[in-house]
Amino acid sequence: MVKSIAQKLQRSLLRSFKLVLVLVLFLLFYILFALTEPELLRFSRTAAITLICFPVLCVLMLKIYGGFPIGIKKTKEIVYSASIATFLADAVTYLELAIMRINFENRSYVQDFFTLIGIFLLQVIAINLFGYLGNYLYFKVNPPAKCLVLFGSKEGLPQFVGKIARYKKQFQICQICDIASLAEDELRKTIRAHNAVFLYSIGESDKVKVLEYCYKHNRTTYLTPELSDIITRHSRHVIIDDVTVLESRISGLTFEQRVLKRAMDIAISGIGLLCASPIMLIEALAIKLEDHGPVFFRQPRVTKDGKVFEVLKFRTMIVDADKNNKRLASQNDDRITKVGHFLRKTRMDELPQFINILKGDMSIVGPRPEQVEITEKYVEVLPEFQYRLKVKAGLTGLAQIQGKYNTTPRDKLIFDLIYIEQYSLFVDIKLILQTVKVLFKSDSTEGVVGEFPEGFDHLFDQPAADHQN
Repeated sequence: MVKSIAQKLQRSLLRSFKLVLVLVLFLLFYILFALTEPELLRFSRTAAITLICFPVLCVLMLKIYGGFPIGIKKTKEIVYSASIATFLADAVTYLELAIMRINFENRSYVQDFFTLIGIFLLQVIAINLFGYLGNYLYFKVNPPAKCLVLFGSKEGLPQFVGKIARYKKQFQICQICDIASLAEDELRKTIRAHNAVFLYSIGESDKVKVLEYCYKHNRTTYLTPELSDIITRHSRHVIIDDVTVLESRISGLTFEQRVLKRAMDIAISGIGLLCASPIMLIEALAIKLEDHGPVFFRQPRVTKDGKVFEVLKFRTMIVDADKNNKRLASQNDDRITKVGHFLRKTRMDELPQFINILKGDMSIVGPRPEQVEITEKYVEVLPEFQYRLKVKAGLTGLAQIQGKYNTTPRDKLIFDLIYIEQYSLFVDIKLILQTVKVLFKSDSTEGVVGEFPEGFDHLFDQPAADHQN
């Protein structure tokens, strides 16, 4: 009871902490602009709309970019996402302000620009202070959870453990066990000795058994999802007579959703081509000047229902890079040109795909289109891979935004299937906005395939310790 009250109090304090941050960000914007805009200092339509516009936009953008997840994400991740959200709130609010005072005399857009930059820099400082202070205080009160990792297969386990180990303030891995090696009593004793249990690649019967026992003893559980978990994730609760069932209706996009999605694709790709054409011209010249080869790279890719189309990209590799051995590009691939390295890092090599989208081969948001041969190989190993072909391939998507350099094909598939099952127009808009994060971050390379993080070998199947009463 006391623990429950403490948790509720902590959640209330976190919400208040975030509201104070929004208030500080708003005051920095409003007060500094008020120094050059008298309308903001008196009762006026301009002041009223600005008073409403920034807080609403700031809260909405923070929600789109993951909120301000104190105690969940690393401080740098929190600051990075919140800074992008705040910048967008600043930009849209300033646009509203500029429209409201379009007929005012003595406007100086140059002065406004420097004011906006100054405001944003101060806001970033505030976000850093709130981010570091918030996480510092949270982890002072909440020590890392004592964690048990139960696995059924060792394939991919080192990467899985390595990713958990990166979050040392949230999780302390105390034991790693093969669930098949534990007797029933020993398994229960081991679970009770920890605060949280990670389930990795274990069978359905074992999963149900562990989940029920953890639920009974108030242990937090984390599990790697299977296709069945994704299908039932958005199920509807239905009562037939006095029987409770979960309804999972698989119907694909409705006619209205398809029309809206296609309309958005045409609008965004058309505007994108128009705005990006000067940049694309510079890219084309740089590629041509480096090695005099072709500017564009065309390759058969797979989209909705297995249809094959030619994806269009700026060439980033040497001519005939796949002549002797067709393979996926690696992180330090010697086939990538100097210009290509820059284009890949900034994702600008993919701008010509707006043409594919305009033609209807692709969508703005959807699973990335894979090569025909690679798709066939993936389906052999992961039969569920074919389900990602239920929608058009996309320029951006959940897997591209949340995935990293060393994200496994299976995990990327899970992201794609989650997107397909939760599709809505709002989700598409949210993912398009979140793509901004991807453009400015380098792919993570933590962890080495096949090896556990240093210092974790001794955690295998050690006797259960009384980490918690």
